[in-house]
Amino acid sequence: DHTEKDLIWDLLSAKDQIGLELTESRAMNPGCSVSGLYFSHPEAQYFNVGSLGKDQVEDYASRKGWPVEEAMKWLRPNIDFED
Repeated sequence: DHTEKDLIWDLLSAKDQIGLELTESRAMNPGCSVSGLYFSHPEAQYFNVGSLGKDQVEDYASRKGWPVEEAMKWLRPNIDFED
């Protein structure tokens, strides 16, 4: 979910500090920009996000204070159920 970039951009004042903006789909502009959160620990075990069920999407929407349709928009690549 790239919408968390909104909070990060606000906290960092990214547009004012370095002129980096977010598009409507939360891609960075200029396009050659890259961001990420990187965490590491010698005993860490990493995993991929699997398919999301309807209950998970509904729970996520509730926690974000969004309608389910908004959560589905941002989580679409990982959704494993029909609307």
